[in-house]
Amino acid sequence: VQLVESGGGLVQAGGSLRLSCAASGLTFRNYAMGWFRQAPGEEHEFVAAINRGGDMRNYVNSLKGRFTISRDDAKNTVYLQMNSLKPEDTAVYYCAARYSIGNSYFAETGAYTYWGQGAQVTVSS
Repeated sequence: VQLVESGGGLVQAGGSLRLSCAASGLTFRNYAMGWFRQAPGEEHEFVAAINRGGDMRNYVNSLKGRFTISRDDAKNTVYLQMNSLKPEDTAVYYCAARYSIGNSYFAETGAYTYWGQGAQVTVSS
């Protein structure tokens, strides 16, 4: 199983980025997906999650309205659209996958089986 993030980079405050996470080696439609981030010296922080059907989403409260998670099962890809970025959004962003037989989404790092290598997002002020 491989999860590969892309789309990170340097952006000015107020700008937007879209992260992608391409999955291979698994039946993507059977997996709930999540995004997490880790700033220097900090723990992994939950960002967003989406269920296997793509019709249920969950976000950390502080990011609601600015970030949107979505998935395209035909492309085996999950996305994170990030708008109105702030310097405090600077972090390494990770996608994660968990096999799911129901319609749940998951906000805990321990719930996920597979992780990507991370994509750096840097927001300048």
